[in-house]
Amino acid sequence: MNFSEENLKGCDIIRNFSKRKKIILLVLLALVIVLAVTAFYNSLTVTEYTIYSEKINNTVKIVLLTDLHSCVYGNNQEKLIKKIEKQKPDIIFMSGDIADDVLPDVNVVQLLEGIANKYPCYYVAGNHEFWSGRVDGQKEMFRKHGVTVLEGDCEKVIINGQSLSICGIDDPFAGNEIFNSQLEKVSAFTDPSIYTVLLTHRPERFDDYVKGGFDLVLSGHAHGGQWRIPLLLPNGLFAPNQGLFPKYTNGVHEKNNTKIVISRGLSRESTIIPRIYNPPEAVVINLVPS
Repeated sequence: MNFSEENLKGCDIIRNFSKRKKIILLVLLALVIVLAVTAFYNSLTVTEYTIYSEKINNTVKIVLLTDLHSCVYGNNQEKLIKKIEKQKPDIIFMSGDIADDVLPDVNVVQLLEGIANKYPCYYVAGNHEFWSGRVDGQKEMFRKHGVTVLEGDCEKVIINGQSLSICGIDDPFAGNEIFNSQLEKVSAFTDPSIYTVLLTHRPERFDDYVKGGFDLVLSGHAHGGQWRIPLLLPNGLFAPNQGLFPKYTNGVHEKNNTKIVISRGLSRESTIIPRIYNPPEAVVINLVPS
């Protein structure tokens, strides 16, 4: 049987359309795979910020760790420890929920054994440490490893020739009366001539910290809003104590000369809700002269 030229052209059009359709489907499939992989990517990342101040004369490099929740980062926490060491920090701050209320403390101990004898370390308790019912024992665990535990007090230090005042308060789950009392106490300690850092777990209380006159507030707790969509939901979908479409989940915010840096935190297997476009992070903060 002979086919006309028109029939042959028709067959070619059908074949070409079928090929294009397959290519489009393959491209879409690849795109879906890439989006899925990047959405659920949960390897440790490092986010770095630079903060300028007239009160800073010598640069200080800070590593901020929050919301580890006793999660695992390699054998003896070596992945996290190596990531910290690579930053060459001058000081390490831990703003709560480093230990968990369900997972055992062994991974926290491994982290402390890897960093506390190398860097000055400061810690405040988060809500999960209080939920554990053994917060006093967990605080003692930090102290035994040489970490300064702050609970409504401040300490003046010199790092790289730079004077800093470091203050810290317990999570509000310790009790609102205790939280307010500690915040009032450390607020009275602020000195306009010395750069003052406040360690606290809860970012949603930022307006209260601003009233205290702190230069820099370091916090976590919000887990980056858990489910994030680039451009559409940069602050995430939900955060504890803030609800849907939260404001304070990550990054740097400023009000009345007080800046707050919020870490998305290090939690992974401690929560059944996956992180979406929200990989765990350690935060590096460079305090530099303005």
